[in-house]
Amino acid sequence: MINPAVTTTEAASVTARGDWLETWKPEDPKFWAETGSRVAWRTLVLTTISLVLSFSTWFLFSALAVNLTGIGVKFADDPKDNDRLLFWLIAMPGLAGGTLRVIHTFMIPLFGTRKVITVSTLLKLIPCVGIAWAVMTPGTPYWMYLVLALLLGMGGGDFSSYMPSTSLFFPRRLHGTALGIQAGIGNFGVSLTQFVTPWIIGLAAFSAVTGEPQLLKTATGEQTVWLQNAALWYVPLLIIMGGVCWMQLRSVPIKASFREQLDIFRDKHTWFCTITYIMTFGSFSGFAAAFPMLIRSLYGGFGPDSPKPLAYAFLGPLIGSTVRVLFGFVADKTGGAILTQLAGIGMIGICLAMGVTGVLAPTSLETFSLFVWLMLGLFFFSGVGNASTFRQYPLIFAHNPRQGAQVLGWTGAVAAYGPFLFSAAIGETLAWTGRDGGTRSALPFFIAAAAFYAFAVAINWYYYSRRGCARPS
Repeated sequence: MINPAVTTTEAASVTARGDWLETWKPEDPKFWAETGSRVAWRTLVLTTISLVLSFSTWFLFSALAVNLTGIGVKFADDPKDNDRLLFWLIAMPGLAGGTLRVIHTFMIPLFGTRKVITVSTLLKLIPCVGIAWAVMTPGTPYWMYLVLALLLGMGGGDFSSYMPSTSLFFPRRLHGTALGIQAGIGNFGVSLTQFVTPWIIGLAAFSAVTGEPQLLKTATGEQTVWLQNAALWYVPLLIIMGGVCWMQLRSVPIKASFREQLDIFRDKHTWFCTITYIMTFGSFSGFAAAFPMLIRSLYGGFGPDSPKPLAYAFLGPLIGSTVRVLFGFVADKTGGAILTQLAGIGMIGICLAMGVTGVLAPTSLETFSLFVWLMLGLFFFSGVGNASTFRQYPLIFAHNPRQGAQVLGWTGAVAAYGPFLFSAAIGETLAWTGRDGGTRSALPFFIAAAAFYAFAVAINWYYYSRRGCARPS
């Protein structure tokens, strides 16, 4: 049942009884000014740091996959088949992350912020230690890598607990700002793992703890690396944040049974919001996962001058994350629907430009710079859309804050399949177009993406953006 404490007009209090705050009324100006703001912003800081670690571990294989072949890990004799299997390895955290987000959608009203965030933070120790063991153990089978990749999905799954939690702590007027800050900074975790991995795997300082190195062979030469460092450096951070969250976090007194929470699926707007968030976050997470391998697959066959994927791949998530933070403030001022509309139109235009310019089926390195710029444009517009949609959804469900919080979780759950769908589809597209010695091209995938974006933009315009629409937001 729903705790009546959230609707009472009695004097506000943030006294905690165990995990739960006794009363929480963020829409009350007096309560917010005197006590609520302090608790909410402290919670936002701690949960955002934890969310950065979640995204970092979720995308760990996107940074590791490009180096596995170089240290002698082979899953198939044919390089094209091996790349295809690597794309599937990158896809698995997305499959698990999306599925776990469905579960996390319902967890905050059941168990509260403190328990959910603490436990989910500590659980990520399992795949991090397991991946370190796998890369240090020659002959680790492909199925074991797949299992570990699925376990990394825990880092993606808990997003659907973070967002509902944050929306409950803040008043509606600050939803765009708070959710933009948390989700945007959390998204920096993708860039963090792709930026830190090339540096930390070459660091010998921790070799006494992390074990023996490997010899990494690339088109430009050989180097000694400790690939396990890419996973092990998260271990102390996860332990510290798990302890801090347990000691400092509390939970908003909104409780609902699993059956009560299912009411969101009877509202058609839950499904419309899901479609627009697949367009924005599904694209951000999907391209973030696939970007390094996409660079290697399209532009990695031009000899010693071939670009290093991780020297460029981190830029996309970095731009998308930064934009999400900045445009959370903009969405609070302008409204979310118009920004979502502009973001979708921008993504359609870039996908079509990729097809016209030939960057998706290159015959030389001359088009590489344009390819990178166009990809960064996709990350920019997806970041704008990520900020604007999360401003929209609480307003679309303003009549029921608990439903609005859960729709944030549910849409995030479905969109989290982006890394799985994008990585698997791009890998299969490249394999299909490259069969029988043909030139590999990602064009069919991007044309399909543009068609879906057009569908999502039409829904957003009709229901949320046009004059006289059903739920302006």
